[in-house]
Amino acid sequence: MNRLRSLTFHRYNLYNHVDTRQGRKAFVSAIGAFTFVLHSHLPYARLAGRWPHGEEWIHEAATETYIPLLQTLYDLKNEGVAYKLTLGITPILAEQLADADVLEHLGQYLDERIEASRKDMAYYEEEETEDKHLHYLAEWYLHLFERIKHDFDVRFNRDIIGSFRQLQDEGYIEITTSAATHGYLPLLSRDSSIQGQLKTGVQSYRRMFGRDPSGIWLPECAYRPAYIDETGATRPGLEYWLGQDGLKVFFSETHTITGGQPVGVAAGDVVGPYGDIKRRYLIPASNTVPERSATTYKPYYVSDTTSGPNARQHSDVTVIGRNNRTGQQVWSAEWGYPGDFDYREFHKKAGTSGLQYWRVTGAKTDLAYKDYYHPDWAAYKVEQHAEHFAHLVGDLIRTHHTQTGEYGLISSNYDTELFGHWWFEGVAWIGKVLRHLAANEDVELTTASTFVAAHPPQEVLHIPESSWGAGGNHFVWDNAETHWMWEPIHEAEARMETLAGRFAAATPDEEKVLKQAARELLLLQSSDWPFLVTTGQAREYAIQRFSQHMERFNAMAGSLEKGRPDVARADEFWELDKVFPDIDYHWFAKPGV
Repeated sequence: MNRLRSLTFHRYNLYNHVDTRQGRKAFVSAIGAFTFVLHSHLPYARLAGRWPHGEEWIHEAATETYIPLLQTLYDLKNEGVAYKLTLGITPILAEQLADADVLEHLGQYLDERIEASRKDMAYYEEEETEDKHLHYLAEWYLHLFERIKHDFDVRFNRDIIGSFRQLQDEGYIEITTSAATHGYLPLLSRDSSIQGQLKTGVQSYRRMFGRDPSGIWLPECAYRPAYIDETGATRPGLEYWLGQDGLKVFFSETHTITGGQPVGVAAGDVVGPYGDIKRRYLIPASNTVPERSATTYKPYYVSDTTSGPNARQHSDVTVIGRNNRTGQQVWSAEWGYPGDFDYREFHKKAGTSGLQYWRVTGAKTDLAYKDYYHPDWAAYKVEQHAEHFAHLVGDLIRTHHTQTGEYGLISSNYDTELFGHWWFEGVAWIGKVLRHLAANEDVELTTASTFVAAHPPQEVLHIPESSWGAGGNHFVWDNAETHWMWEPIHEAEARMETLAGRFAAATPDEEKVLKQAARELLLLQSSDWPFLVTTGQAREYAIQRFSQHMERFNAMAGSLEKGRPDVARADEFWELDKVFPDIDYHWFAKPGV
């Protein structure tokens, strides 16, 4: 198609350039179902400063992903589109997005983005630096940020979590939970820590969303079956602990279900933060699970691994595998949509403002030679790619139904921040895909728990230890550069377990210190710290945060062990953290299984 490359540009809005066809309600003729499963998570960064690492992570993601996603979902609702979506929000992210200080700083950040756009407009009008296209783009950003700021303040009343909650209450989305601080559960040494991570996460969810969660995104899709520990005792698989908290559905990587070599995110070469790993390491592959007839098109009950891999009795917990074919259309760094030459380039930013004025341009084009970004070209590609994806989903569902006669499910699982932040046009793409699929009589839009309730699993599956990290194993979180972190974590786990048992009936002062010790342990266990060290993205910040929470935990635990609970420091640490106000330290006592 011949596209005009004129400098006479109109203000083109990616999010408001929409197909106005109305979605219809449920189709009785549907032969299969589809759900996006979006996993939203960021490192803990409250009051960590702005740059280079800190609250700006949250502000960027809110500006580029969470608020645009709300805009898109509310627009769909207002248009009468009968969409469904599965959205995971980790407890530690929800706590930060609901924090008054974080939200106040987000407002300031948006004001700064608006002012930066204005300054760039003036800069590109000056005689020595005049550039009509960059001036246009600066003005385009100005209107974009003004609209985001208005909707944050007015449309969503500065309540991001409450706005997602309303969509769940109205039946448009299902919000799933996760471990409290995204702790990497298979590498924790104590069941009490797994129990504490999950129970704290569930309690935070109840407070935020006014109901119990039924679905969970295991951090990094990392699963661990039962095993015999060094004492000869059987340690339950993660499905046991999920069932204890009423969590019925979780998600896994493709190879965990089908067997064979890791694919998708676990195979590397993907868009987003996981794409940085192979450049620094040769990733060892996991022990390959033999290929088997299991499929990601249907859910399975997870075998009760407390009785061994050949157990006939299931755990009443369901696993849903990621559909690799649809996933790679977005994840793949080689041929996924985000690599299209007309989409905005993520890595190149203007020295004046940090705004991104360039497009991908070419697969191997050096940053110095990137061409200017054209929002109208990008919007045209969004239309094409949304239609292509919707057709792909329909074709896959029809093929599965023809071959098996079964009502299949396609679960397309992604990090939420991939859309808007890494792939700038991605949120608009999600909206258009949902519009197309809502009008497709062969496809039922659903959520994970809704599908499982309507189509309970008919088979039991034993799934292996695995993750969606590169190599399909635990390497990204436990390697030569991060192994030193795990011994202090394990020592703190044992110490907390002992203290929770020793102070089963605590005084008010002891309880306050015990609760803060539990919070610091959870923050210490965050999978973000070893991940950021491995990727090299924020190594110093990760080590600093890890060390801070280690020191704070030791201070709390030491004061209790000496019989002098340090309430003053517990109060000081609470003001710094301000997460999980209703935590119960008893959750960290040794559980009776």
